[in-house]
Amino acid sequence: MRPRLVFVHGVGKPREAKTELEEWRAALTVGARAAGHSRKAAELLDGGAVDIHFAYYGDLFLPGAAPDNEAVAPAPAPAGPDEDEGLRELLLDMVDEQLEAPRDDRQAQALRVTRNKLAPTGEEQGPGSLARQVLVGANALFAVPGLRTFGGWISAGAMKRDLHQVRRYLARKETDEAGLSLDRRIRARVATELDPEGPTVVVAHSLGTVVAFETLHAHSAHVPLFVTLGSPLGMRTAVRPRVRPQPVRTPEPVGRWLNFWDRDDFVTGGTELALCIASNGASVAPVSTRVDSDGLNVHPAVRYLAQPAVAGPLIEALDAVTVA
Repeated sequence: MRPRLVFVHGVGKPREAKTELEEWRAALTVGARAAGHSRKAAELLDGGAVDIHFAYYGDLFLPGAAPDNEAVAPAPAPAGPDEDEGLRELLLDMVDEQLEAPRDDRQAQALRVTRNKLAPTGEEQGPGSLARQVLVGANALFAVPGLRTFGGWISAGAMKRDLHQVRRYLARKETDEAGLSLDRRIRARVATELDPEGPTVVVAHSLGTVVAFETLHAHSAHVPLFVTLGSPLGMRTAVRPRVRPQPVRTPEPVGRWLNFWDRDDFVTGGTELALCIASNGASVAPVSTRVDSDGLNVHPAVRYLAQPAVAGPLIEALDAVTVA
């Protein structure tokens, strides 16, 4: 039985799963070569030694998307005060994480301005004021030096739309005709791609790290390596308290957890997940490693996978499982 490698994507527009899989595989190959694993990468990723899957769920965020049981999902309701407040919490968490270690005084000042726009004091809240604050704060965030294209977004509106997917997943709502909430339908997609009996190496990005984390808590087969890229799991207000199960701990099937973050990746929620996520019964806790990508747009999964620090241990883990 071949070991399985499962990629789990994050927020963003609908994508073609087959094309995305090839892009992630190509980026991993680049990183593997840089890590000195050219031959192994060819054997494992191109030679058929590993069964590679891409867990796609992006279409479930679309209005009227039909889930796998063919029932029709309801169109998401327009963002209300709860959703706007949740998105503001998410943006504030992102700003606060950057304020803990700003690049320079100029960036720190811009971040403080952004925070004041997101959470102004002494103002009476009128109808729609919260939604305006979120949009004003998002626009201010785009003016922060060095963060103009930090997530690949072309506008504050596009960023707000994508980050709202995080809030929709954690809201545990949008129930379909079969009684399944949006988050359950998303996890079901990911669970289908996991090997129910043999080993599965899981590589998750952004919102996908939250989805994969929760999915693995209900998985029984061995996961020799869990890799998280640009993860918001550590966000202390907007994400971590809403993750299930609580208290937050490493899923039992996981034999090793490597978390990678880039200092310029605004979506990561803290650099050291081990400080806020407990170990599992086998004493496995997340180990965080910083990587540095060139350019402004560092959040995409392919930027992480092309890093030798990411690709090296991933190829080694796949090789070890294949040999075993």
